[in-house]
Amino acid sequence: MKTRTFFLTLIAMSALPSSPASAGLTESVYGKMPDGRELKLYTLTNASGMEAKVTEYGAILVSLKVPDKDGKLADVTHGYDTLEGWLGNSSYFGATVGRFGNRIAGGKFSLDGKEYTLVTNNDPGGMPCALHGGTEGFCKKLWKGEVVKADGTDAVRLTYVSADGEEGYPGELTVVVTYSLTDANELIWDAKATTKAPTVLNIVHHSYWNLSGDATTSINDHELTLYADHYLATNAGMIPTGEKAPVAGTPMDFTKSTVIGDRIEADYEALKLGGGYDHAWVLNGTAAGDLVKAATVRDPQTGRAMTLSTNQPAVQFYGGNFLDGTTTGKGGLKYQHRTAFCLETENYPDAPNNPKAPSAVLRPGETYHHRMVHAFSAE
Repeated sequence: MKTRTFFLTLIAMSALPSSPASAGLTESVYGKMPDGRELKLYTLTNASGMEAKVTEYGAILVSLKVPDKDGKLADVTHGYDTLEGWLGNSSYFGATVGRFGNRIAGGKFSLDGKEYTLVTNNDPGGMPCALHGGTEGFCKKLWKGEVVKADGTDAVRLTYVSADGEEGYPGELTVVVTYSLTDANELIWDAKATTKAPTVLNIVHHSYWNLSGDATTSINDHELTLYADHYLATNAGMIPTGEKAPVAGTPMDFTKSTVIGDRIEADYEALKLGGGYDHAWVLNGTAAGDLVKAATVRDPQTGRAMTLSTNQPAVQFYGGNFLDGTTTGKGGLKYQHRTAFCLETENYPDAPNNPKAPSAVLRPGETYHHRMVHAFSAE
């Protein structure tokens, strides 16, 4: 299946912004589609100088500038300098991913006795699956942005209506994603969705992080804690087998702060299957509507640290195994192997086909809610 190609007329980033929506939030035109629809870029800032940029295309986090231990700001995300780059974003940098983030085995699932067939756009181990919503998932859609308040903080709310049958998924789905940046140095990504017919979903935020602020460096020296005593064992297609495997005594154990690269080349089946770390860890405690800690990551050179909390049952830790220098990103830099990591809080991969997974079904009258709080510090 061919992916639709977008053509656009870029508008210079120096284009004059509109009047500030508030002291901590401005909006400007980022580009224009051939049908005349403009894409906006929203810039949020907080009292300590942190800056987040968000665009209506893909509900993407374009950049996030965070201070280090000396107060120096740097962008800690991979991505692109222009909208043209984001339109070719095959790595899902910064994206809001859906309907179903992560993988669905064989691109098939059953719901209420009916089988649904999705586009298969990934085949690890030669085993096809549907990945991250298909060939044109939420990350390639034009969302509608507006300035709002979230818990008294300036925020950007982005809305997208996914048609019944889009990418093979049933039910018309209305999705609302809100980004906010607090004076406590928290970047909050909050997703809610409602449906007109039963469907499955797992909406995921997919930023790539390098806390050094230098995208030429490896993240293998970062120190990671995952608040999880188990991970989901997979087959060669990176589909969970149903087993919650204990991390104790294995290279998958990040229950204490551990340098990412210390065991990444270990002779261990899970690492061989994933080409490194690319697995879902089952979070300790219950996340039934309440926030629990998922991970803490620290860069020892700059002192920057990020603690991630969520209301989801799992977190996918991906160590940038498939970055290979072929993608040209910000500043013309070619992103090399393991120069960024992802922490995607989520339901289990392939949850619609896994009776041991938390339900991924959303029905009319219910509201899906996924919240991620990224809290930054430096010392």
